[in-house]
Amino acid sequence: MKNIQIKSCFFLLLLIYSTNSYCQFSGWKEKALELGTSIGAKKLGLDEVLKKPAAITTSFEDVNQSGSKFPDLIVVKNVQPLYLLPKATNGGFILCEGFFEMTNKSYCLHAGTFLPSKGDGYMYAPILGPKKDIITSILKNAEKHPEINQNDIQVLLWTIIARTRFSDYSGQVKLTAVALLSPIELTHLEGGMLGILPASLMNKAKSKIPDGVQNIFEAENKIRQLVASGNYTYADMEKYAIIAGMAPVRSDIPSGIWSLHPDGYYIRYFPSGYSKTKVQIYVPKEIIASGKSVIYDATNDIACPANTGSQRLAQTNEPLDPNYSIKIKVNCK
Repeated sequence: MKNIQIKSCFFLLLLIYSTNSYCQFSGWKEKALELGTSIGAKKLGLDEVLKKPAAITTSFEDVNQSGSKFPDLIVVKNVQPLYLLPKATNGGFILCEGFFEMTNKSYCLHAGTFLPSKGDGYMYAPILGPKKDIITSILKNAEKHPEINQNDIQVLLWTIIARTRFSDYSGQVKLTAVALLSPIELTHLEGGMLGILPASLMNKAKSKIPDGVQNIFEAENKIRQLVASGNYTYADMEKYAIIAGMAPVRSDIPSGIWSLHPDGYYIRYFPSGYSKTKVQIYVPKEIIASGKSVIYDATNDIACPANTGSQRLAQTNEPLDPNYSIKIKVNCK
């Protein structure tokens, strides 16, 4: 009954919604925070902790490699800026025949892993997992809030990947969450999330999970501790989210490999660290000739590393250093 009352209150607040700027933090949003932090979470036992699903579950096993092409099998020519293509109503770009590229903001979606290295092969995969809609919503809404720093959005994403409860949020990460998520979405940052796990429970849990997962499990708990403390810098957060060193490279999935997207075009990724990625797209003329409208919306995509020790990278529709003074040289009508 209590949960029903809480949800009812949020729906009421949603009905009286009015536009607020990022810096405003009063009225219905303040009430939303109070309600969000009032949702309690009981202490979990070891079995319950181990059964909690990851917030985002996308792995290389979710990559469909059929139709993929090695880098030299597609000759890239007459590449045009992707960001100059017509915008789609619900986000993204309306594709036309040819080659397009864009260096865009990207985000790490896998705490406790290595930075991308130059030889890493990345392929397309969809965002999957219990918090996929929350992640996509953040990436889409970030386009409407250019005043929000990319680092602040990355911290928010790390806290969600670490399964941090909204009731543990404070300071800037809470402000960012409230600016980018609706009241109803904020309640979803309680369900399925974890509190800070004591050392005794962490040790028991780590003894029951594979070695390769232990770093991730521990990094997520450290992130939850930082958030709850309310006293941390971006460097503090990054220290636990990113492992020093380089993951071994898989020779069977080279850098620059083309993935065949479910919508019929080819896509490949060249990450520079985790915060920016150059995306190249090739749209065969047969796709456009069929009369089908093809839209590239990066907020549904993950650049997924072949090496499981490297970072999954969420993509965005936000170009870095775009030049809008130039004109696109293809006819997209």
